[in-house]
Amino acid sequence: MESVDLIIRNGWILTIDPEDTLVEKGAVAISADRIAAVGPESAVGARFLAAKTIDARGGIIMPGLVNTHTHAPMTLFRGLADDLPLMTWLNDYIFKAEGRYLNPETVYKATLLSCAEMLLSGTTTFCDGYFFEDSVAEAVQECGMRAILGQGIVDFPAPGVPEPDKNVAEALRFIRKWQGKTSLISPCLFCHSPYTCSEKTLREARYVADETGSLFQIHVAETITEVTQLRERHGLSPVKYLDRIGVLNPRTLVVHAIWVDQKDIACMARKKVGVSVATESQMKLASGVPPVPAFLNHGLDVGIGTDGCASNNNLDMFGEMGATARLHKVMSLDPTVLDARQVLRLATHGGARAIGLGDRIGSIEVGKKADLVIIDTYKPHLTPLYDPVSHLVYAASGSDVRDVIINGRLVVQDGRLLTIEIETVIDAVERLCREI
Repeated sequence: MESVDLIIRNGWILTIDPEDTLVEKGAVAISADRIAAVGPESAVGARFLAAKTIDARGGIIMPGLVNTHTHAPMTLFRGLADDLPLMTWLNDYIFKAEGRYLNPETVYKATLLSCAEMLLSGTTTFCDGYFFEDSVAEAVQECGMRAILGQGIVDFPAPGVPEPDKNVAEALRFIRKWQGKTSLISPCLFCHSPYTCSEKTLREARYVADETGSLFQIHVAETITEVTQLRERHGLSPVKYLDRIGVLNPRTLVVHAIWVDQKDIACMARKKVGVSVATESQMKLASGVPPVPAFLNHGLDVGIGTDGCASNNNLDMFGEMGATARLHKVMSLDPTVLDARQVLRLATHGGARAIGLGDRIGSIEVGKKADLVIIDTYKPHLTPLYDPVSHLVYAASGSDVRDVIINGRLVVQDGRLLTIEIETVIDAVERLCREI
């Protein structure tokens, strides 16, 4: 028999492979940080001998969730300014709070809290963009998560970058510092939007991203106001403007993409950009509804993100899945639109592809990184279980997550976080909250 480090057995396995293979009473063998085998428990057990075994107890074994858009330190501002229009929320509250209260220490503590929330609710990878991103990276490393982290870029004085003309240079410094430092963190840059970054800044940032092989993230077409402003300035939609100045390519993540037309979508498809939608945040800010079915029909790689806790107000990807599926059904008056399998794929392999990690994570396949989640289904709201995919999208929540494995390492066991002391983190953020 072959020796492996870990076998997870006795569960429904949702592989999210190209065939959407479902294995009832299945098992997954893990060697170091990779998936060595997946299949019926009898076959895996006959072939492998494990140093450690986890009994899923009839629950669901699935790929770790991929949150494609966060501002992790914004847990610091959870519930601080609710029920406001986006531009009022940003200009009158969030930008001011960030300028006054953000520093390396507050960002580090708030990111620890975000990582804890994501890990305990089944997210194993997230894509972030913010300021003081070095502190974000340090917290992510301590928690043992996988992440793509972008240093924020805007053309006005920002936390940690008081001189706007040094914004791209700061992002380059961050990328060089963290590139190759750990296999779990991929550094990149995040231009806030086409209306807060000049053409010069956008071009320079694109050059840095291309030269370093990094992801280029940007909010695009989030509001009608943005679209109107860009058309008045440049005579083009935000998407067409970014295309004209050479920003769009396959290493681009377009976030939100709400107010886009068919020509914009066709342009995005030609450039093979990734797209992230943040349903609950977009609903709460009344920004609009992105045409996700049209994105998929054009072959775009689409992922789901939570956005920051100041506009959501949580990081639970199960809630995002349910909201995304339901919203598009009611908007189209078609109950068949974005079925549960499609939405689960958006939150796993689709999201992984959108941020450039589709060859490594997002599905349970031999050779891929061992990022997995076990869902405890022995609960009233998950009984009876006819279709595990339906349960995950329409019935489950982050609190149903029992165990989490990242890169072959057990980081959540029986609902308990193993990498950091969560009580210490909560107490630290509560103290910051009282100051704010």
